[in-house]
Amino acid sequence: MWMRFLPALLALALDQLTKQLALANIELHERVAVMPSFNLTLRYNEGAAFSFLSDAGGWQRWFFTGLALLVSVFLVIWIRRQPASEKWSTLALSLVLGGAVGNLIDRLIYGHVIDFIEWYYDRFYWPAFNIADSAICVGAVLLLLLSFLHKEQDETRGEHS
Repeated sequence: MWMRFLPALLALALDQLTKQLALANIELHERVAVMPSFNLTLRYNEGAAFSFLSDAGGWQRWFFTGLALLVSVFLVIWIRRQPASEKWSTLALSLVLGGAVGNLIDRLIYGHVIDFIEWYYDRFYWPAFNIADSAICVGAVLLLLLSFLHKEQDETRGEHS
């Protein structure tokens, strides 16, 4: 059963390790060029995705902390109830869980999420993000792809019966 949570643990460990490296080696708002269109830059996000509600006055810290905690509990239950045959769904859910817990830890300890990955093109910058955000996105996209595959399989079975 614990193997189902291995992707979450790996995503969480990598997220927290890279955030600590960013905190130790990059000054706040400093940009470290890594390659064209890619920087490391330390940012603090007090809101949600794309800094949504980041300037809401402080209540959002506890709102997003509570929300992440509820989502994490829900994901643990969902993962535990997954049939052994649903390996891809379990992987996707586990990645989302690892990312949610990674950002939850930041909110509890620092009051904000630590972001440090920055992609850009010319003068257009994508909002900074972190490994936890990446795990959540990869897991969510995988869940969407799986839902489309299941829908196509159901439609195909319906046509032949």
